Amino acid sequence: MYRQTKCYIPFLLLSLSLVSNVEAEENVSENSIKNDTTPVEFLVQEKQCEESAAKKIVSDISDRIKLHGYAQAGYTYQKNSEQEVNSFDIKRTLLWANAQINDRWSFLFMHDFNSQVQEFYTDFRITNNDALSIRLGQFKNGYSLENPMSPTSMETIDVYSEGVTYLSGCGSDPLFGVQYGRDLGMSLFGTVCEKKLRYELQVMNGQGINRKDKNKSKDIIGRLEWCPVESLNIVTTGQCGRGHAVATSVYAPDIALDQNYDRNRFSVGVDYRSKSFNIHSEYLLGKDDKVSSSGVYVTGSVALIPSTLDLIGSYDYFNFNQDLDMDQHKGVFGIQWWYYKKCRLQLQYVYKNAIATPAGFVHDDNHAIMCQIQVRFN
Repeated sequence: MYRQTKCYIPFLLLSLSLVSNVEAEENVSENSIKNDTTPVEFLVQEKQCEESAAKKIVSDISDRIKLHGYAQAGYTYQKNSEQEVNSFDIKRTLLWANAQINDRWSFLFMHDFNSQVQEFYTDFRITNNDALSIRLGQFKNGYSLENPMSPTSMETIDVYSEGVTYLSGCGSDPLFGVQYGRDLGMSLFGTVCEKKLRYELQVMNGQGINRKDKNKSKDIIGRLEWCPVESLNIVTTGQCGRGHAVATSVYAPDIALDQNYDRNRFSVGVDYRSKSFNIHSEYLLGKDDKVSSSGVYVTGSVALIPSTLDLIGSYDYFNFNQDLDMDQHKGVFGIQWWYYKKCRLQLQYVYKNAIATPAGFVHDDNHAIMCQIQVRFN
């Protein structure tokens, strides 16, 4: 009996060992499963945190960077005693981004796909209010009431008056070249007196966009805007400096290519805007070396259907050289339809009694029919 019992002991111990091993393996498996589930939950939470952080970054960027753009294209028919021409054209295709880096500091970049880079500058607000800010880079010069205005808000398809186009460097002055009313430099500006008075002081190269200064002098431009009542703005501007001629000009034949010459400007104007009608007018005076030029214009619109259909009218007089009888009268009459927010369709008749040609300044009746479509977002 004893021997039989003794023989069963190894089998009993083996059975207990197997059972304990099985239980140990089950415990290990259970612990492994528990341990394996913990990293998965952690990874899921970590991924969710990363996605949330990425969304916050994208949201922050989208809140700080604003995209704007517009395009203007149309058709023009022109006729005078010498020629008759007509053409479709794309005048402007602009896209710009405004980045608000913080509550004081911003940056803007503007490109015209129909020409070249137009503006790039940074603004920094120095004071806690809007009393003083500084701007560095390439931007519109402050001369004249019209020049700082966007073409999308102007009534005429030709955009600016003859005097503003010539004196602010928008393109018709060969001595300055086509600069789109812009220059490289620095500006101090601000709004005071309960936002009724705005001032601006600019120090510019005086050579135009995307180019270095070609003389040692800088152009100084001052601008004051006074808003005595709502919708009414009275503006006076002045400029003094020295230009560097990039070409010869029929308007100032005594100024040679690459010559430095005195270039001074003055203007005073008024702008009134309401739902029923808009009107702005300005007197301009300029002097390039010994050549004096001056002019005045009145441009406005009357709402036939408020915010939808407007009647447009403009009278523009400018004398490019008072000593050489280079005076020009220009009249514009037309209509515009705002078919969607800042998008419109324009149709205008334009008359000029004189134009500049390769042969010189010619007094001749010039007629034009112009139509234009404007598409803008933001």
